Amino acid sequence: MRIYAQRRGQLAGQLVGDVAVVAWAVAWAVVGVLVDASVAALAGPARDTARTARDLAGQLGEAASSAGQVPGVGEQLRRPFDAASGSLGDLVATADAQAASIERLAAVLGWLVFLIPVATVLLVWLPRRVRFVRRARAAQRFIDAQPDLDLFALRAMANQPMHVLAGISDDPVRAWRQGDRRVIDALAEVELRQAGLLLPARRS
Repeated sequence: MRIYAQRRGQLAGQLVGDVAVVAWAVAWAVVGVLVDASVAALAGPARDTARTARDLAGQLGEAASSAGQVPGVGEQLRRPFDAASGSLGDLVATADAQAASIERLAAVLGWLVFLIPVATVLLVWLPRRVRFVRRARAAQRFIDAQPDLDLFALRAMANQPMHVLAGISDDPVRAWRQGDRRVIDALAEVELRQAGLLLPARRS
């Protein structure tokens, strides 16, 4: 399957276009990663709050255990510590949830920053490349023998503007009917150019 033109001018244009699309995608991928990292950094304070509250809750839990070992009044002594530890546990859960939400938002924004510009370019670039590949593949099947050039010459007379045909022959239809190989080759070459193919060498 041919994905690039045989003609140097078209080949250079296709290579430049493909490299530009890849560079565009890589550039926006880098931007997307930076956006993700920048927004995710906003979750840092929430993570720090959760970490501090978790450590403090652990210390209060240890204090509650120690207070609970006092004979007779242990249960009363540990209640304030248990209550404070429970409140800190709620704070930890809230801070963790907030940090997770920020990180999810960062990931979504990063992907959107990457996908929107890349998809916009692909919607223009990809159909053109697919059309070229399909046209070149179909044309390649018909240029293996000399009679096939007659078909391309006929297509040129049907598809090409009048000034292009006039530049090849004053009466291209009559020349085609008479089997004028010079005119037929010239017409076929014009049509093959759109498929990025070269006129095949004449068989002896």
